[in-house]
Amino acid sequence: MTLPIGEPVEGWAPPLPPEVKPLEGRRITVTPLRAEAVDALWEALADDDEATWTYMGYGPFSDRAALASTVQSWLGSSDPAFYTFDVGGRAQGWGAYLRIEPTMGSIEVGHLVFGPGLRRTEAATEAMYLMARHAFESGYRRIEWKCDALNARSRRAAERLGFTYEGTFRQHMVYKGRNRDTAWYSMIDSEWPSLRQRLEDWLDPANFDTEGRQRRRLAD
Repeated sequence: MTLPIGEPVEGWAPPLPPEVKPLEGRRITVTPLRAEAVDALWEALADDDEATWTYMGYGPFSDRAALASTVQSWLGSSDPAFYTFDVGGRAQGWGAYLRIEPTMGSIEVGHLVFGPGLRRTEAATEAMYLMARHAFESGYRRIEWKCDALNARSRRAAERLGFTYEGTFRQHMVYKGRNRDTAWYSMIDSEWPSLRQRLEDWLDPANFDTEGRQRRRLAD
């Protein structure tokens, strides 16, 4: 009896972890985490609404020292590999590559925190574009996005960027003393050429008027 099997994966070899380097965009730079970014991060996030931290495994931070301690614990980590989102040379948030599986060609983007001045901006979208582009150009076949299934904001962001919902893992985690059902999303390499063009078309300066308003929504 012949059983069905998956399509052969031709012309692909397991990649190395993505090179740790600045990812330069028009509006933002995704920069490998460094200790000196703490002051800018604290300034960007100190007065933020506590809702920012509702679905994160850490935070809010009581003071600069608490933030600095967390950042220090992340320095030198290769998985997660942390980056800051820098606008005008100042860190306004952070994110990471994690669950990096070169033998499977799979990588996740997560730990996404955007300061109030960065949220819902072209720069924030460009940061996600830069991270996705770097992962695919590094040879990865699949990018994952995971979030608490109750995190409507994160779910909308994943779908807007072109990630596909794959399902919900029930009772997947316990964090901050409560249950988390995890919604899983992915983007794969065969989809990337069209998704990349879609993102680049939206990010094109011609898509924004003189007041910075988008002419066409990314969702369109």
